[in-house]
Amino acid sequence: SQYDLGIQIQQVQLTSVRPPPAVQAAFNDVNQAQQEKQTAINQAWAVYNDAVPNARGQAKEREKQAEAYAFRRVNEAKGEAQKFSLLLAEYRKAPEVTRRRLYLEAMQAILPNLQKKIIIDDSLKNILQTLPLQVPGESKGSP
Repeated sequence: SQYDLGIQIQQVQLTSVRPPPAVQAAFNDVNQAQQEKQTAINQAWAVYNDAVPNARGQAKEREKQAEAYAFRRVNEAKGEAQKFSLLLAEYRKAPEVTRRRLYLEAMQAILPNLQKKIIIDDSLKNILQTLPLQVPGESKGSP
């Protein structure tokens, strides 16, 4: 471009390079360093190309799990709220019956899990202790 000859050089390719013997060792060291640099860059890209997509996939998976958990919890809460609203409506119709039914349902859920049961009978003014009727070492769930 300095001489304005109308020729433009696009590429220069050296097919064989033979440095003078005095600088041959330094030339080889530079070439080896460039090759090691390129090898390190290629290895880093390989690690990146493996790790980043895996991390993104794990992040998406956790995000989906969190969304599913949130959806489930919201639906459970809505169900509990609806159950409570229905229970409240029944309680307003018949408070004593509903209170007694809730008590009996709670006892039905709690008592089977207890090892020792003591029943207090207000009308008899006695304490009745129920005896465990299962064989020692036998689990509660077996017949």
